[in-house]
Amino acid sequence: MRGGGNMNKMMKQMQKMQKDMMKAQEELHEMTFEGTAGGGMVKVVANGKKEITDVQIDEEAVDPDDVEMLQDLILAATNDVIKQVEDKTNDTMGQFTKGLNMPGGMF
Repeated sequence: MRGGGNMNKMMKQMQKMQKDMMKAQEELHEMTFEGTAGGGMVKVVANGKKEITDVQIDEEAVDPDDVEMLQDLILAATNDVIKQVEDKTNDTMGQFTKGLNMPGGMF
């Protein structure tokens, strides 16, 4: 049965790809990303799991008469860091799904 050899080869390739994907995902989870707003007055730090690990707010951004501005800066910095994580995840994990015609949005 010559077809069995091809199947074994394909299974080994799939196992290697799965192992490589898991390693890439672990590396992503360990990365740190920083989103900023207001020229750096607000910084939000997240890991590759999209977990916020730190928020830094410059004193100048704290104006009791303009709380809405501070809220907007925090939202902007948070959205910035989440987008960075998503873009990096898509770039990294997308290399594994290229050409496989996977259903949209798996990673």
